Amino acid sequence: MERADAVVIGAGVVGLAIARGLALAGREVIVLEAQALVGSGISSRNSEVIHAGIYYRTGSRKALYCVSGKEMLYRFCAERGVPHRRCGKLIVATGKDQVLRLHELKERAHANGVRELELLSPAEIAQLEPQIRCDAGLLSASTGIVDSHALMLALQGDTEARGGVIAFSTRLLSGHVRSDGVALRIEGIEEFELKADLLVNSAGLDAQGVSRSIDGLPADQIPPRRFAKGSYYVLNRAAPFQRLVYPVPEPGGLGIHATIDLAGQARFGPDVEWIDVPDYSVTEDGANRFYTAVRGYWPDLQDGQLAPGYAGIRPKIVGPGEPEGDFLLHGPEEHRGARVIALYGIESPGLTASLAIAEEVVQLTRHIH
Repeated sequence: MERADAVVIGAGVVGLAIARGLALAGREVIVLEAQALVGSGISSRNSEVIHAGIYYRTGSRKALYCVSGKEMLYRFCAERGVPHRRCGKLIVATGKDQVLRLHELKERAHANGVRELELLSPAEIAQLEPQIRCDAGLLSASTGIVDSHALMLALQGDTEARGGVIAFSTRLLSGHVRSDGVALRIEGIEEFELKADLLVNSAGLDAQGVSRSIDGLPADQIPPRRFAKGSYYVLNRAAPFQRLVYPVPEPGGLGIHATIDLAGQARFGPDVEWIDVPDYSVTEDGANRFYTAVRGYWPDLQDGQLAPGYAGIRPKIVGPGEPEGDFLLHGPEEHRGARVIALYGIESPGLTASLAIAEEVVQLTRHIH
């Protein structure tokens, strides 16, 4: 049986960031990716937003990793020439209840260490974004956008420059925990076995399935898996805003918001649709509720201006109506000493937090040799 120092399952943005971190720490890294390209799952189906860290429960991993990861990500993009822009974001409120919620968001953001925030009146917002209608707004200057594919290619490049290998069209069939690592049965061009001194499960939507396939991992440490689908619709005219525009958050997501990409294309979404199995279809009929939601802050949206875009799925570990979930990082302590690190529930702000998550994983592996 061949031996590997560190094996990472999943070449999404988080898996690649972890692989890079391990390679920079001196480990020999192999990344197993079931698809033929990096970021073929969750990482290619998001808003490409660099989040500030406003929404998340103070002290949670989401809050901590988002705030620190944001600055790490901006530095990395600047150093590697990854296209990005600090375009800023407006969170807009309509009605007294939402205005109160806006003040609560600002307080939470301050508690999370987010300082670049400003409450604005409707008149002040009209000066920045004349087409928005609202009763108040919160301007987040540190929010931005990034070319997520270019980011993943840069992470892949750093990993490979340090000797790391990305094995595409290669998936884990099963594993068995051993005292000195994990024995893996893998399918690529042909089936083979590999013993990993360290295994990192960053499989996104399939993280729970990967963990269940490894004999010797405690089943009671594998959280439930919930799918929250989010659809996007693209605008068939020039973008009406220079900044991102978000409504006050809704249960399960951040509301149907307006984002722009680096090419200037505007899109709206995602919504929240709880589903039992992954489904990426986006229909013309689904746009109806988007028109209603968007007109709450952009009343000039005309019928026929939204076209189906794409859909993503949030890998949640809590269901509808349950308390807000957090990122889960399970290491040897949760795995009864097994040399396995598993990541669950890495939804938004996973892209923003990717380098901070990678830093934490590297710390968890310091004593594994």
